[in-house]
Amino acid sequence: MSSKTSLFKKFYILYQIIGLVLIYFVYYWIVQYRGGFSFTEPKIIFNWHPLLMTIAFLYLFANAILHYRTFPNNTKQKLKNQHALIHGCILILIVLAGFAAFVSHQYGKPQIPHLYSLHSWLGVITIIMFLSQLISGLWCFLYPGVAAQHRETLASYHVFFGIGIFILAVATALLGFCEKIIFALSDKYKLLPAEAVLGNILGIVCVFYCILVVYMITKPEFKRQPKLEYETLLK
Repeated sequence: MSSKTSLFKKFYILYQIIGLVLIYFVYYWIVQYRGGFSFTEPKIIFNWHPLLMTIAFLYLFANAILHYRTFPNNTKQKLKNQHALIHGCILILIVLAGFAAFVSHQYGKPQIPHLYSLHSWLGVITIIMFLSQLISGLWCFLYPGVAAQHRETLASYHVFFGIGIFILAVATALLGFCEKIIFALSDKYKLLPAEAVLGNILGIVCVFYCILVVYMITKPEFKRQPKLEYETLLK
């Protein structure tokens, strides 16, 4: 095992641990302070939204953009299929999370207007960019009729926008966590109760997680090296 491979595995273990801790923090926060989860009570139905979005856009999306570096010995076709499959799972979770938010706002008492906050605006932009990335990726890298030179040209843009979408997703999540805690605690937030401390720690973990993932995806030494056969897609 080369020193670069060993270093990547150490970073990989660290980022997986942080990602799972992040999911657990969101779950614990919702169960401990926000009433848990429900499929029938509108106010609590919303609680599925932050958990599912955290799993989808922070954890699974990070795994998707690092997938080629994580399993470099797999064949290119297998990596492409797995990469697309992870994105399909992300799409399903996003739909469920969005549905939870809209149902909660529509049928909660009092009703909450849809899509008025900066968090929701950035969320819509993130989802649109994700869908554009997904559709263009399926067409360019999985559709057999696309010429190899076009794939090679678009590959760098695919990587760039993937990183950009992930960073935007983290920023949107931070705004969402902050918005929810401020609305829930109101004037109590400045007194820094336990929930506020947990929320602040959650935000710091998100930032550190984002920095770690971006470092791993942009570090040239971690880039997947092409096999003997000619490969033109993401490495």
